[in-house]
Amino acid sequence: MRYDLTDLRLFVAVADAGNISRGAAACFLSPSSASLRLKSLEDALQVQLLQRLPRGVALTRPGQVLLEHSRRCMAELEQMHANIAPYAAGVKGQVTIFANSTALASYLPSDLTAFLQTRPTVRVNLEGRLSHDIVAAVADGRADIGVVTWDGEHPDLEFRAYHEDELVVLVPEPSKLLAGKAARFTDCLEYPFVSLQSGSAIHTFLQNKAAVLGRHVDVRIQVTSFTEVIAMVAAGVGIAILPRSVASHSTETRVRTLKLEEEWAHRVLRVCWHTGHAVSEHVAALVERLCGQASA
Repeated sequence: MRYDLTDLRLFVAVADAGNISRGAAACFLSPSSASLRLKSLEDALQVQLLQRLPRGVALTRPGQVLLEHSRRCMAELEQMHANIAPYAAGVKGQVTIFANSTALASYLPSDLTAFLQTRPTVRVNLEGRLSHDIVAAVADGRADIGVVTWDGEHPDLEFRAYHEDELVVLVPEPSKLLAGKAARFTDCLEYPFVSLQSGSAIHTFLQNKAAVLGRHVDVRIQVTSFTEVIAMVAAGVGIAILPRSVASHSTETRVRTLKLEEEWAHRVLRVCWHTGHAVSEHVAALVERLCGQASA
């Protein structure tokens, strides 16, 4: 390539400023040097990136494409520095965990806090994903540990129990919806639901269960977090089906929790890791801590 990161930083600065001189000043370059670099960048890519105007510049279509990629490139570079910087400050290791939304909202915060208190030089990269994506990521080596609701197996992974949980029904209180202490899923389908966004694990799971019955979940409103789901139920928008571990952490008093009388309501969270990869001492220690919670 006949251009470098300085050229890309300059191009982004000029695009943001809409002016070569101001963009050059932001990169501590003279206007003439900046103009030469931009011309060389255009020559290297064999396209016109900027339209020179009497009072500044405007991006051409290829320039818009380059700006989008340059921003991502700069962001990845900054993330690289952010990931490396802790090692210069004495960090001895990093563990990458992918976990589903239930684990993130309930069990993992306290377990990871306890782990990090005993290992102050370790950093944890924690990301929320769907269970099937987590299994694939651990198998591919993109994550060290996965926490999933997954009944299957994988030839390259080992699974151990983490926590048992169950799905429960949340209804507004006071209300006459689903009177009693338990409800069948078919009964729930008679009412509008509050749900997480389409594509979330629990939304997809419940839609599939309804499809088996030849029904559908009437989703009145979709929100982005369990906390918002509970708040909407409390406001009387609809009912919801959530993990008990999530519902029990809520301090909202305007909801009532019912047992969901379905075999599939019982769920087991499991920890998984790759058996064919050598794991660091920190990863092994965290696996043991999480798996130890199964009997806690």
